[in-house]
Amino acid sequence: MLYHIFYHLSSVFSPFNVFQYITFRAGGAILTSLLICFVAGHYIIRKLETFKIKQIVRTDGPVTHLGKNGTPTMGGLLIMLSVVVSTLLWAKFDNRFILWLLVGTLWLGFLGFCDDYLKLKKRDSKGLSAKGKLFGQTVFAAFLAAYLNFFPSNLKFATLVNVPFLKGFFIDCSFLYILFVIIIIVGSSNAVNLTDGLDGLAVGSIAIVAFSLALLAYFAGHLQIANYLKIINVSGAGEISIFLFAVVGSCLGFLWYNSHPAEIFMGDTGSLFLGGVLGMSAVFIKQELILVILCGVFVVETLSVFVQIYCYRRTGKKIFKMAPLHHHFEMLGQFETKVTIRFWIVGVILAIISFASLKLR
Repeated sequence: MLYHIFYHLSSVFSPFNVFQYITFRAGGAILTSLLICFVAGHYIIRKLETFKIKQIVRTDGPVTHLGKNGTPTMGGLLIMLSVVVSTLLWAKFDNRFILWLLVGTLWLGFLGFCDDYLKLKKRDSKGLSAKGKLFGQTVFAAFLAAYLNFFPSNLKFATLVNVPFLKGFFIDCSFLYILFVIIIIVGSSNAVNLTDGLDGLAVGSIAIVAFSLALLAYFAGHLQIANYLKIINVSGAGEISIFLFAVVGSCLGFLWYNSHPAEIFMGDTGSLFLGGVLGMSAVFIKQELILVILCGVFVVETLSVFVQIYCYRRTGKKIFKMAPLHHHFEMLGQFETKVTIRFWIVGVILAIISFASLKLR
């Protein structure tokens, strides 16, 4: 909105010309979302407490988590508010990627809200059924995949998937690319959801991935940089970085309240849409497989759940003391904060590896 108002006034007042620069608006987005979280955080926490919207901790989890019972949840509403408002202020409304990201935020956020609401209504840690949640995610992802089938980010590379570390090597998914997009979006949404189990773990990891994707989006949208790094150029992708920097700011602001001991949890209201928009962003900028590296923490957490379920059903024995993986380390006696910070460190390392792969292509 600010771009459409002030940039067109630059002929009258030349300093307004700064609104044309993505870097300036991205900085504005991250600061705006951060400030919204700081200003609105305490108010939303008090309101959630007033309406008794509090976490119901599963009884079969780590004993140390029983003390978290009654902590306000649905904090994803705060994150969603800051991301949407910041994006509306600083991004261009005529950018198709921004419109899709906002729709994805609202759709998946509403799906997560329904899940959290049912948990509170049933007074149980289980909300929406797994099938119901998966159906809602898949419907949205299918619509987006169908759209990209007719209006791809880059027509030349419409169904091609770039393989990291292999210079100029692409896999042509052909008609299966639609299914591939659905798997990326649904998978990333659920992976973040599974990782959201320790104070600050998910939101800190999301901030690392969102920051990395924001830089990649800026590179992809800049023709000269894209050609230099030999990555796929996507017209209009630079605006995605503004949305993602808004996500970074909101995550940092939310972490202020979510750091141990957490005053508020994001719940599925936050985790489902945050994971989903990461997957959407990677698909838009044609960095689908780099997302797997960037989201390595989320991927391993998800795999630990699948491995645990598979082995237990086949052999009756558990590989991990508890899944997802972060609970396994807790059960080994490691402090929650230590596990969280170590996972963040791994996330930073994976981001460095991802960027190191760019010039190896």
